[in-house]
Amino acid sequence: MTTTPLTALSPLDGRYASKVEGLRPHFSEFGLIRNRVRVEIEWLKALAAEPAIAEAPAFSAATISELDAVIASFSVEDAEAVKAIEATTNHDVKAMEYWLKKRFAANGEVMKVTEFIHFGCTSEDINNTSHALMLTEARAASLLPAFDMVLDRFVALAHEHADLPMLSRTHGQTATPTTLGKEMANIAYRLRRVRASIAGVEMSAKFNGAVGNYNAHLSAYPDFDWAAFNQRFIESLGLVFNPYTIQIEPHDAMAELFDAVARGNTVLIDACRDIWMYVSQGYFKQRLKAGEVGSSTMPHKVNPIDFENAEGNFGVANSLLRHFSEKLPISRMQRDLTDSTVLRNMGVGLGHTVLALESCLKGLNKLEADPVKLAADLDAAWEVLAEPIQTVMRRFAVPNPYEQLKALTRGAHITRETLQDFIKTLAIPEEHKLRLLELTPATYIGAAAELARKI
Repeated sequence: MTTTPLTALSPLDGRYASKVEGLRPHFSEFGLIRNRVRVEIEWLKALAAEPAIAEAPAFSAATISELDAVIASFSVEDAEAVKAIEATTNHDVKAMEYWLKKRFAANGEVMKVTEFIHFGCTSEDINNTSHALMLTEARAASLLPAFDMVLDRFVALAHEHADLPMLSRTHGQTATPTTLGKEMANIAYRLRRVRASIAGVEMSAKFNGAVGNYNAHLSAYPDFDWAAFNQRFIESLGLVFNPYTIQIEPHDAMAELFDAVARGNTVLIDACRDIWMYVSQGYFKQRLKAGEVGSSTMPHKVNPIDFENAEGNFGVANSLLRHFSEKLPISRMQRDLTDSTVLRNMGVGLGHTVLALESCLKGLNKLEADPVKLAADLDAAWEVLAEPIQTVMRRFAVPNPYEQLKALTRGAHITRETLQDFIKTLAIPEEHKLRLLELTPATYIGAAAELARKI
């Protein structure tokens, strides 16, 4: 069967392919091979630029330009050529090494030092560095921009609805009022915190040979400071050098990143569920789009499908991301291969995250608050003013304030008149009595509006 969007096994390569297109250059096998080529070429350039490696003389400007051009122009056709060699070698990194030697066969300077391609390296030196680069690139190019658009939308909703009163519900029951904007600000604040965690993870890499001791390096150049040289090399790629490893880099930084992304996804699952309920309650309406259908049999329906899609994909993403963070730091003794197949799924976990972020943003952009519905719910919940009344009573030492309000309001239908009649009987200063008499559920919002505007 020919693979098309209709026959693709994964929805990321089928139904949702266009929505995760930005991740393909980073997490496809092409992206992995492209980064391997980059690491191998940069390593060769570093060796040739080091005077202590006399057998690898410095390259001319023309050769450096040619080397850099191969990195910059590496194509799908180039990757296919590497894969063709792999069909014989049955080893992906060795196939890439052979492709490089073939690619530069016409360059005399490179051919003189051809055995310095992959010099001193184990495959994991190339792979772990490539994976770190893939994650660094994708985080900057796709993940954080998608996350930031959702964050910015929550901030905009917080500011837009900072003053719009809303009835809270704790345990699903009527509770102290807030504003719609303040509830959006709560989400935005959480997202800012987790965004800093995602952006702040420093991706690490190792480049220290078969079991982390520079054994091969020192066998050829016993007096050279390979640890310092290799650290400079890794840092030149924008990564953090890990000096203590087995054959593989232990993936602790990866686990930290995946955990941070999963925490952000969890915050947004919480947000999607709340907004879904606000839509159900009528606090938010959804803008209509001509031609869309909400139900195959109920023509009136406008379903909150974007938030449902987002919630589902955040969940799929987290099941993978949490497996990554739990599995990847574990390797038997100096090396086992269980991390290899798991790492090939990084793009799947992050792909579902980006897909969910896009769905969430789409849903947020459809929302329109309904002030009439919000006001009606507040006006039907005068019982929430039991809290401020008993609190003022506490200030002025009125006996049993909580118990009095509990007896008056708990489980009862309360009206404005019920409360005002009670307030008029209180032995408290007149100015405070007047303030309580003027209070309504819609004006009992504390500092909610101010907090929403500050986010």
